[in-house]
Amino acid sequence: MKKYSKLIIAVVIALIFIGTFVFLWQKSQPKEIVYSEFTPKQDSIQKTTIITGKIEPRNEVYVKPQISGIITEILKEAGDYVQQGEVIAKVKVIPDMSSLSASEARVRLAEINLEQAKVDYEREKNLYDQKLVSADEFDKVSQQLRQAKHELGAATDALQVVRDGFSKSNASASSTLIRSTISGVILDIPVKVGNSVINSNTFNDGTTIATVANMNDLIFRGNIDETEVGQLSMGIPLKITIGALQDMSFDAALEYISPKATETNGANQFEIKAAVRVGKDDKIRSGYSANAEIILSKADNVLTIPESAIEFSGDSTFVYVVKGDDKQKDYERRHVETGLSDGVNIEIKKGLTAKEKVRGPEIITDDNKEE
Repeated sequence: MKKYSKLIIAVVIALIFIGTFVFLWQKSQPKEIVYSEFTPKQDSIQKTTIITGKIEPRNEVYVKPQISGIITEILKEAGDYVQQGEVIAKVKVIPDMSSLSASEARVRLAEINLEQAKVDYEREKNLYDQKLVSADEFDKVSQQLRQAKHELGAATDALQVVRDGFSKSNASASSTLIRSTISGVILDIPVKVGNSVINSNTFNDGTTIATVANMNDLIFRGNIDETEVGQLSMGIPLKITIGALQDMSFDAALEYISPKATETNGANQFEIKAAVRVGKDDKIRSGYSANAEIILSKADNVLTIPESAIEFSGDSTFVYVVKGDDKQKDYERRHVETGLSDGVNIEIKKGLTAKEKVRGPEIITDDNKEE
């Protein structure tokens, strides 16, 4: 019994040894390399580039006060639509003391001149009624009275403007009412009730009460690399995609290319602007980040193959043309002339026909991965 047990153990060991040897021998044998194959086809190829930028109004208007003072009331808020001339805020005037004193002095002088003109008029009128002076002299005195009345009215108006910001004679055009200079959407109101504001003058740009823009006239602003700017031309179409609007896209047309480059992260880039066509119901906000896709070049109805089938050697390009049948294949290395590439497919100008097949990359199997 012990003999049989030893014999069985020896047989098992021998089988394991032989099996291991056969397995290692099989693994050591070279695997057949299998390549993918492609048939050239007629197709269109276009080379595109993506530019990152933002959407903004073509023109943003800064509404500023005509006088200095304090904000007493704000009638609008950011996001509201306003018509040209519509009141956005009200300002209470804080008069300049020197201007106020000068205006008050002018009123007092005008009152004195008016009183004197009235006395002269009454005296001259009595003489004229007695036919002691000519009509020409009486007309001159009458004219002086009218001028004195007008001067007093003008001085009074000037005093009211300095003191209150408006006069009774032109209350509808009051400079204390801050009106929008264009029709559009209010993008920002950077002031609050109680803030002091100043008007624009030689030494100061003035306080911005509101920023207003026409949101139906938008542009895309971005930068393109110097290696690609030479392929652009005015009027070429762009496709604008706004990620914040669930990848909504809009058509645009290039209308500006900067003549001067700016250095960004060590690369020279040129600013571009494109007019964006939006619908009346499209709700687009100023400052949205956007991507612009531009077609730099295009080739229609050309012979193409995957670029992975191309072998690049210096300035030359080669393909391996499939020869023979499925049982016994051979590959002929052939020089070809290539054209436009979109990064996936490439145009073949010469050296290949649509009836031939070309070798592609090696097909990686699970066995190859294990090796």
